[in-house]
Amino acid sequence: MQAMKPVHVIGGGMAGSEAAWQLASAGVPAVLHEMRPKRGTDAHKTDGLAELVCSNSFRSDDHETNAVGLLHEEMRLAGSLIMDVAGRHQVPAGGALAVDREGFSQEVTARLSSHPLVSIQREEIAGLPPEDWDSVIVATGPLTSPALAEAVRALTGEDDLAFFDAIAPIVHRESINMDIAWFQSRYDKVGPGGRGKDYINCPMTREQYEAFVRALNEGDKGDFKEWEKSTPYFNGCLPIEVMAERGPETLRHGPMKPMGLTNAHNPVVKAYAVVQLRQDNALGTLFNMVGFQTKLKYAEQVRVFRSIPGLENAEFARLGGLHRNTFLNSPKVLDELMRLKAMPRLRFAGQITGVEGYVESAAMGLMAGRMASAERLGVPFSVPPATTAHGALINHITGGHIATTEGRQSSFQPMNINFGLMPPPDVALRGLKHADKAVARKKAYTARALADFKAWFATPLAMAS
Repeated sequence: MQAMKPVHVIGGGMAGSEAAWQLASAGVPAVLHEMRPKRGTDAHKTDGLAELVCSNSFRSDDHETNAVGLLHEEMRLAGSLIMDVAGRHQVPAGGALAVDREGFSQEVTARLSSHPLVSIQREEIAGLPPEDWDSVIVATGPLTSPALAEAVRALTGEDDLAFFDAIAPIVHRESINMDIAWFQSRYDKVGPGGRGKDYINCPMTREQYEAFVRALNEGDKGDFKEWEKSTPYFNGCLPIEVMAERGPETLRHGPMKPMGLTNAHNPVVKAYAVVQLRQDNALGTLFNMVGFQTKLKYAEQVRVFRSIPGLENAEFARLGGLHRNTFLNSPKVLDELMRLKAMPRLRFAGQITGVEGYVESAAMGLMAGRMASAERLGVPFSVPPATTAHGALINHITGGHIATTEGRQSSFQPMNINFGLMPPPDVALRGLKHADKAVARKKAYTARALADFKAWFATPLAMAS
């Protein structure tokens, strides 16, 4: 019997790693091509697969009232490698799922390296893949190599859209002054991996906060090249100083909000603003500054961030940074199975398609892997219903974006999973208070989604493994 041809997966990030795992789990050989360490990027620090380059948080793990937690649960039901390994390397983060980034990447690398149907090749795919690769998943992420990005652009006739993504600093735990800072999760929330005291909190008075905002506004920022100046930011990952420019109170209603926190050293006095740091590794020796993505120059970061009470002597394991991300005009160039219309042997997954976030990227890798597996095995495949988190994301990138009245595609931007991407559920709200209505509505979304995802997954058309 002739051996089954492999599916080639380009890119060993979240999406590519998940896609390769799904292929192999379905009995389809996968060749995973990763250019690191032969060619590095502006954001990666290691050659590990599924390296987390920004936050170490997969965000909320609440699958009853949160769309991200719902996506987590759907991925677990589908046998996700990323979610399984994340659970094994969880660190305390209140209601969020955060991981020890080194342990997480090392286990993903080890699991894929040891799978008999996965072959890992360390090489850059410069330009379009060879013609004899009849099934390819391009999961090169927002930092696609220039040669491949240019080849895709030439093939589609579309300019890649782009946005800036920013990285938050990481601080050594021992350098934080705990005579000023204290441990507490917002509203003392105890998450699946937490104790209700999972964040380090640094309080600010009004005077300290206003001085901090001024320092951010006046700080020396990195210069942009001419071609970068028109590139927008993704709203879910704005640099801290860009938020400060939007108004003096913006940060107090964003990452520095004081609500749900009580200063353990002075419970009577309410902080005007609070900076939170979240555990970044299993040892608890590193903490990242939540929401503090930045484009400040390194020396300015040290100066400005050491003005935060509790961080006067902070030592940084990594300073923040900024990099340019690219993504496709997916609603125009991809079909409903995430294949490039101009060359259907190429299927795209992850952030390059216009989803934003680790979990969303991995979820699209999961779907791409199952789509390619079904194609290779000759099994029909149906996309999950739009009532599910996976279906909603696929719909967003392949058909859910509305054209303008002139028939031109309106501005397509990266999107995190959210309930707004799903059709409203039927839910009885009469007699409920406003807050209770919101909870009931969210639970209706998630209950319907999980029921529909389980029903979809149970059908042969889902290509269940």
